[in-house]
Amino acid sequence: MNYKIVRLFSIIFCVLTLIDVAAIGYGFINIHFMVKPLLMPTLILLLIYSKIAAKEKWWIFTGLFFSFLGDVFLLYEYKGALFFIFGLVSFLTTHVCYVLYFLKIKSSQISLLRQHPWLVALVAGYGCSLVMLLYPALGELKLPVIIYAAVICTMLLCSLYVFYDTGRPANVYFVSGAFLFVVSDSLLAVNKFLSHFPLSGILIMLTYGAAQFCIVNGFLKTHQQIVYTNQ
Repeated sequence: MNYKIVRLFSIIFCVLTLIDVAAIGYGFINIHFMVKPLLMPTLILLLIYSKIAAKEKWWIFTGLFFSFLGDVFLLYEYKGALFFIFGLVSFLTTHVCYVLYFLKIKSSQISLLRQHPWLVALVAGYGCSLVMLLYPALGELKLPVIIYAAVICTMLLCSLYVFYDTGRPANVYFVSGAFLFVVSDSLLAVNKFLSHFPLSGILIMLTYGAAQFCIVNGFLKTHQQIVYTNQ
């Protein structure tokens, strides 16, 4: 792994995220429109230049690509509902890619979910509660939002399922990233369908950026651990 390149792109991503958050906070819309589409390509370049040859990389790579599409579509959702739907489908594809990546990880021991089945009930209960809260305001988007909620909760559960198989610190990164993604999407949904709340844009962007960064770093740490184990 090229650690200098990984560190460089990590710093660039963090700086761009902070610039975007500041642009949102101060209402600099033009800067927000310029910076946000650069976030996911930065993480994609990080993956490319990390020189990791693992086949599973392409699930993360594809997820980031569709996140980039989702970012762009949601920037223009003010032009029509179709842009929001395209964004929803793009991020849905991202979560499916991450689910498939987690499922590719070979399980060698009893999973965290089997040891603590209440975690399944907790995540499922949260997803159902969120949908019930949003349901009266969803209109024609009821079914798409229900599907989306089910998939993103599945993604979080999958990160918990492989918790013991990825090892520290990768498992912490994965679960943190999946959890933050659920938080970010929940905030976005509440802000869009129920009511706008203070600092919504900042909180959504911070949790979203942190989620993607954690998932990518989880993948990098997993590969790093495999390299050390094989030495």
